[in-house]
Amino acid sequence: MLISDLHQRLRALGANPAHESRVLRHWVQVLPLDAGKQPLQGWLPKAVMEALPALMAELDGLVALRSEHAGGDGQSARLLLGLADGQTVETVLLPREGVCVSSQVGCAVGCAFCMTGTEGLIRQVGSAEIVAQVVLARRKRPALRKVVFMGMGEPSHNLASVLDAITLLGREGGFAHKQLVFSTVGDERAFAALNEAEVKPALALSLHTTDAAKRAELLPRAPRLAPEQLVEAADAYARASGYPIQYQWTLLDGVNDGPEELDGIVRLLRGRYGLLNMIPFNSAPGLPFARPSWERARAIAAELCARGVLTKLRDSAGQDVEGGCGQLRAREAVGRPGRVVRIHA
Repeated sequence: MLISDLHQRLRALGANPAHESRVLRHWVQVLPLDAGKQPLQGWLPKAVMEALPALMAELDGLVALRSEHAGGDGQSARLLLGLADGQTVETVLLPREGVCVSSQVGCAVGCAFCMTGTEGLIRQVGSAEIVAQVVLARRKRPALRKVVFMGMGEPSHNLASVLDAITLLGREGGFAHKQLVFSTVGDERAFAALNEAEVKPALALSLHTTDAAKRAELLPRAPRLAPEQLVEAADAYARASGYPIQYQWTLLDGVNDGPEELDGIVRLLRGRYGLLNMIPFNSAPGLPFARPSWERARAIAAELCARGVLTKLRDSAGQDVEGGCGQLRAREAVGRPGRVVRIHA
């Protein structure tokens, strides 16, 4: 389902733009139908009011919780959500009242270190289904204040739906623009669309390496933009939007953690309007990569900070429940029960 479908259905019932906005605000902010100083009863057209309970129930049914896997930090949790056609996506409740949502079932980029990419792209997630993930997260965490488009899928490959969801969340959802984070491997179409968007989110750029040839191996179907081009485009957007870029770096033991990569990071990112989020690889069965020790990762982050690149070392939510992006979906597909593995960092 698309957000445009909701507008059309409400309009067919006699709603005007103000009515549509009010109805969508109640859905996205998880408000009771009688909430607010001006109750919906008597304010909305009668046909809209009569259709509202069934419509809200339909919206609530766009995603259904299949399973929940709490992280060892006591704050994060990975959710496996079922869609109406039987497909599943993963949504992550993050520390500090955030949520990470999925924009596709599967992914076409095929990142070598990502479980989601191993199955390719199955289908797009509709804009209303994207927002429904936020609504479900808000029911679990009413104080939700950040939405990150960094789950399953590449947002720039489902650009219209993702931007529609961002617009709704920024207008009726109560989120500040900088609390909405659009994550991408880097696509010229995405940069152009973000610059023209009504609601301009913060940007996260998946960099992972400063070597163009290595990037082509790690991200085989990402646009062939050199790391220098990506950083230039991201930096320009950051300065125009006023929100610093988050450069994402999945740290792979023996692959992108050597001295030449650290030199490349300093060359590309020192002086830029942004920060580097370094996340040690979330170990996944069948993928030929290893997670570096936490001590090694901490030393790398400290060196980069000392050399003028603001670096934050983060642990991936779900590491302790084999819940890295795509693992819950893959595990359900083969009927393999989850094995809890504690990783002490």
